[in-house]
Amino acid sequence: MSSAVGVSPAGLGVRAGARLIDWIVAGIIGSIVFFVFNHTLHLPDWVAILPGAGFGFLYFVFFEVVTGSTPGKKILNLHVNGADGAAKPDLLESAKRNAYMLLNLIPWVGGLLWFIAAIAIAVTVSNSPTKQGWHDDFAGGTQVVKD
Repeated sequence: MSSAVGVSPAGLGVRAGARLIDWIVAGIIGSIVFFVFNHTLHLPDWVAILPGAGFGFLYFVFFEVVTGSTPGKKILNLHVNGADGAAKPDLLESAKRNAYMLLNLIPWVGGLLWFIAAIAIAVTVSNSPTKQGWHDDFAGGTQVVKD
């Protein structure tokens, strides 16, 4: 992994803060989707929660591809660069970068698998001189930088 020239990589703490803000926003919207599906369609809880869990993935991909920043990243002055220092990730890069979030869709064990992936991301970001995690590498070299 390599950092684009002239950028300042964002550290784990500020990235975690942005992720927390985004989880709150996406969680509120996902909860509404869960409530509507659960109460209007009378689906079992494990089925009704699937669109809400998938929403988090779509939330991150949408904002990264369209603007290069999720609302949480914008608030904390962060930006996701695409591979090779592009201004923002393309659809495939963002989908790969956030694919670990889809682990939440696996019934019963998905939350645990997601947690393991998130810890691995935190460890690889912390140990990288360019502050890129394994998910950034998997996406071709995306990078979260300070604006």
